[in-house]
Amino acid sequence: MATITSDSISHAASRKRESRAFAGLKSFWRDFFVRTFHPYRPELHYMRGPGPAWRAKYGDGAAFRLKSGDV
Repeated sequence: MATITSDSISHAASRKRESRAFAGLKSFWRDFFVRTFHPYRPELHYMRGPGPAWRAKYGDGAAFRLKSGDV
C-alpha cells in the first residue's frame, strides 16, 4: 500500500500550475505568429484600373479616367 505525503500532493499541484502557465505562454506565441505572419495581404490584391469584365463590356479601345499620378 502506498502512502501519500503532503510533499507529493504539492508537487503535483505545482506541475499543474506550470502546465497552465506553459499552455498560456504557448497560446500567446501561437496567436502572435498567426497574426504577425498571416498570409493574406490585401495590398497585393488591390485592383488598379479596369479588369477583364470592364474590357469585355466596353472594349479594349475605350477610354477611362485615370487619377493624376496613376500613369
